[in-house]
Amino acid sequence: MAKRKTKKNEVKKKDKETKKEKKVATPKKDKKMLLEEKILKILDKHKKSLPYSIVEDIVNIAMEKKLENKLEKLVLAAIEEYENNCIEPAEACGIVAAQSIGEPGTQMTMRTFHYAGVAEINVTLGLPRLIEIVDARSVPSTPMMNIYLEGAYRVDPDLAEKVANNIEMTKLIDISDMEIDLTNLTITIKPNEKMMKRKDIKIEEILDHIKKIRKIKGELQDDGTIKITLDEPGYKNLLNASEALKNLKIKGIDGIERVIIRKEPNEGYVIYSEGSNFEEVLKVEGVDPYRTTTNDIQSVYRTLGIEAARNMIITEAYNTLMEQGLNVDLRHIMLVADIMTTDGTVRAIGRHGVSGEKTSVLSRAAFEITVNHLLRAGVRGEVDTLKGVAENIIVGQPVNLGTGSVKLVMSVPNFKKK
Repeated sequence: MAKRKTKKNEVKKKDKETKKEKKVATPKKDKKMLLEEKILKILDKHKKSLPYSIVEDIVNIAMEKKLENKLEKLVLAAIEEYENNCIEPAEACGIVAAQSIGEPGTQMTMRTFHYAGVAEINVTLGLPRLIEIVDARSVPSTPMMNIYLEGAYRVDPDLAEKVANNIEMTKLIDISDMEIDLTNLTITIKPNEKMMKRKDIKIEEILDHIKKIRKIKGELQDDGTIKITLDEPGYKNLLNASEALKNLKIKGIDGIERVIIRKEPNEGYVIYSEGSNFEEVLKVEGVDPYRTTTNDIQSVYRTLGIEAARNMIITEAYNTLMEQGLNVDLRHIMLVADIMTTDGTVRAIGRHGVSGEKTSVLSRAAFEITVNHLLRAGVRGEVDTLKGVAENIIVGQPVNLGTGSVKLVMSVPNFKKK
């Protein structure tokens, strides 16, 4: 009997211990879930709904400001604010977005500014940049990258410089002097030891790259210079060989002409590059692939896909407008980005993209090359259903949007006089 009692006591002790452990292991997550459930109950009670992101924000604010007791008031205030910001049914959101972006676009400057305090790098801003984004250009006029580093590379200047050297394109002319001997028809390359040490390049690497050029031979001399001789000696061949040698790539990534390393507050070392090669830069050791950005939207689309390209269009357009001090609601820009990327590719907003592919004949004709559109439509026998804005204005009838979308007839009763 005594043994049984001791066993029972042991079981009870274990149960108590597990209950204590459970009490200790009630983290903030459980509190968050309880608050979320409460909010969902309040929404059900009032027969309303809110997006999950807003519910999450309410939970975080309630926990931060200790407003758990006033949760219903907070939720009702959020519902009111959310409903005020919702678009009315049948609203001409496309026209409003076009006006909201087009009107501030006339206030923008046409110049190229220095980028974000980096005086050495020029980047297109203002109206030219906005046109570039909307036209979905294959290559921006001034491509650039913000290359963020990870781990020790962020803190150590030597490691950051090593990454920069691996990224920046180094040509033979950058690390050596060249002399052309017209009498003997040879070229002498004198490597600059200081530059080679800074760029972490050995003379053997230079010789390996020279060997890849056809019809020339490179020999290392005792004085440390490289003597270049031609297989077919001749003045023209000598000049061609010297040009090929000048532009010979020794190290780095194609397309990246120049890099600048800057120490940013709360970030460490960041590399800014003139020129862009997004795909190759992400492969470099020490580069943070999650935060590195480029202003080349097409390369983002090729590397990371259409969703990333959509986000890139939004951020680039928004930053361009904000940099000029123009406050445009983000949702207008989001609508433009959605239309540009809706079919899984990045399309331009113009006659070769969105506007040129509209189903309405009159709308296409109103935009550009009127006669061609009308003739082609006549030949094909196209029918215009007059559902959009432009085509209804041309015809001179109310647009099927906003108040025009409602067909309301009121019969006034005859009030008999008393």
